[in-house]
Amino acid sequence: MAGNQDDRGKVIELIGRAESAMLTTMTADGDHVSRPMAVQEAEFDGDLWFFTYDDSDKVQQISAHPRVNVSLSNDKKSEWTSIAGTAEVVHDRAKAEELWAKPLETWFPDGLDTPGLCLLKVHGETAEYWDAATSKARQLLGMVKAIRNDDPDEFPAENRTVDL
Repeated sequence: MAGNQDDRGKVIELIGRAESAMLTTMTADGDHVSRPMAVQEAEFDGDLWFFTYDDSDKVQQISAHPRVNVSLSNDKKSEWTSIAGTAEVVHDRAKAEELWAKPLETWFPDGLDTPGLCLLKVHGETAEYWDAATSKARQLLGMVKAIRNDDPDEFPAENRTVDL
């Protein structure tokens, strides 16, 4: 049990440091489509929150197929996290006020009063993460060793799958 708590703690750390996120949904034709999103809550509790428009393609896709994936990365630290779960559209003014940040006005010019503004809530069920050594020299040496030994596990990175 302690191991899973440690791994869950690691996921929380990585999400807190993530610099970018990509939300993947499924189209009516069964194709997967990803788009960049800004995560709105720094304190990860198993749910990720995003602002969007009610009439967006992603809202239509989530309504039909709520299973989604969110990939997050921090390239400076060689950290990547993938969250698989279920998304829902939420209309909750209080939650929107709690999550709102001034930079969002770039996409939602009328702030919280932007017509069609809504929230997407992604309830994470599992997470997989990769945390590579931060030293580029260590990564390069590990890559050489992995190639020489024909063993990708020699690359200096931690990889785990975690139930949330």
